[in-house]
Amino acid sequence: MIRIALADDEAVVRMGLRVLIEREPDLELVGEAADGAAALELVRRTRPDVLLLDIRMPGTDGVATLRALAADPVLRDLRVVVVTTFEIDHYVFESLQAGASGFILKENAPEELAHAIRVVAAGEALLSPSVTRRVIGMFGRHLAGGIAPAVAGLDELTPRERELVAWVATGRSNDEIARELVISPETVRTHVSRAMVKLRARDRAQLVVFAMRAGLAIPTES
Repeated sequence: MIRIALADDEAVVRMGLRVLIEREPDLELVGEAADGAAALELVRRTRPDVLLLDIRMPGTDGVATLRALAADPVLRDLRVVVVTTFEIDHYVFESLQAGASGFILKENAPEELAHAIRVVAAGEALLSPSVTRRVIGMFGRHLAGGIAPAVAGLDELTPRERELVAWVATGRSNDEIARELVISPETVRTHVSRAMVKLRARDRAQLVVFAMRAGLAIPTES
């Protein structure tokens, strides 16, 4: 059973998420919160596996909540799915840096949200190509005309590992990357896993942050 907490300041959104969770046999809702401060209290009390988190909330917003979770040794392994809209693009990269494991749009189909919960609960990151394209575009504009900052760990990566970290930043799965590069999924998995160890990345979401901060050339759609 996957235990879930949710935080959103809109009661109607919480109701919709509650209905979705309650109809899935492997999902259990452990509590709701209407702002970030209440969300932090909720997860400390209930210790869920996954937190569904809105970004724009009164008081302690989603980004501040993520940072507080990351700073708490007891809660830093909590998986967080940001449930958002794309009128707030500038928050997306901040959320990734702060520790979000994935994003899903509020208007997505219910089965997609249930899938997102299961993916992050299993320790993976949920970063669709549509999400990462927008994040990469935003971050690219931020760096336009400047030089990418030095990033710790870059020199430890082999050329192949750098290449595959950049591919991870497209939001593609190991199988999809393997098809693009005409190599085996196991080869992709091995190089990505080694890169995660060298960079001390918790999941693929953190590899996306690394790729953008390091100024790696992110492949475009073929």
